[in-house]
Amino acid sequence: MSIDARFPASLIRLVRNKAGNFSIMGALLLPVGLAAAGIALDTSKMIATKAALQNAADAAALAAAAALANKQTTVTNAKVMAVDFIKGQMANHTDSEEEKETPFNFGDCTNVTVNEATTIGTSKKYDVSVTTCYDVKYSTLASFLGKSGSRLTVKSVTQSTTESKNALSMYLVLDRSGSMAEYTNTVSGSYTCRYGRRTYTCYTYYDKITALRMAATNLMTQLASADPSNVLVRTAAVSYNSAMQSPIALTWGETHTKSYISALTATGGTDSTEAFKTAYNALAASSEDSAHAATNGQVPSKYIVFMTDGDNNYTSADTATKQWCDKARTAGIEVYSVAFMAPSRGQALLSYCATTSAHYFAAENADDLNAAFEYIGERATQTATRLTQ
Repeated sequence: MSIDARFPASLIRLVRNKAGNFSIMGALLLPVGLAAAGIALDTSKMIATKAALQNAADAAALAAAAALANKQTTVTNAKVMAVDFIKGQMANHTDSEEEKETPFNFGDCTNVTVNEATTIGTSKKYDVSVTTCYDVKYSTLASFLGKSGSRLTVKSVTQSTTESKNALSMYLVLDRSGSMAEYTNTVSGSYTCRYGRRTYTCYTYYDKITALRMAATNLMTQLASADPSNVLVRTAAVSYNSAMQSPIALTWGETHTKSYISALTATGGTDSTEAFKTAYNALAASSEDSAHAATNGQVPSKYIVFMTDGDNNYTSADTATKQWCDKARTAGIEVYSVAFMAPSRGQALLSYCATTSAHYFAAENADDLNAAFEYIGERATQTATRLTQ
């Protein structure tokens, strides 16, 4: 018996009619398409939001670690600072007007841990870990899959220390030629003068050698503050006029270098070659690295502070000094140079020897000289913060 004989004609026509198939298929596929579109939009949104959240966590961890290393806050306040940084960074990443009125509570899902440890001497190391989260609400389209949102979680770990360079060796190369006896225009004191019946104020001025002794001594004091236990910093000095004067060897601390500086007098001509060579050889020697390795286990940063107030007596001394400056640059020794009221040729030599233009100073008075040496001390002992994760 055929199918037509077993079923009514009206039923057969309904089964064979294909006119409504497209509508049925469309009705079935529409939710799937809408859900797919919603997933695409929400995925893009989540990627952007997670990147912003990670940046916020990084900024929070860095700010807290830097403040701790600079001794500008306590551990408790550093944690509060980190949460505030995240709130500020994420202020522009809100899902709706409703959330703008009732902001997401980052305090509830932000965890800040700070581990403090003493490293070498009195220096401290801070490990700051910041974990935070953010709830991303899905679009209406994605609701076809039955999900309303998702929680993003990120983590940032930062480390800071109260000494960035940590171990360092510094050698001073100082001009003590006769021109260093000349006076600067920096006032050192005053007294009452009389001319006939008239009285008035007279002034005294620092001479160059006195200004140098003060500035170099202040630099040594800065290094002492950074290393009160004498386990990080080694210093030495050599002076020169027409010939190199007897140098002092690199030794822990700065007391011996201060004594050397205090005894400087101004006499004779100018030839910087042997003095700079001596400083280079002492810093480049493997024994200097070994001394640090045995005491603090570190590879030291190395500095030469090169100062003059005039020209070398012979241009051949400029050429020879430049060769040793080139060797220092190749060896990774940073050279800071200070031209103290120096003529153009002396300035050109010291500008050449400086590691970068930022390592060169043209001091026109005693205050400038002291500021240059102070800057060198700050750079040598500055604090650094680095992101570790």
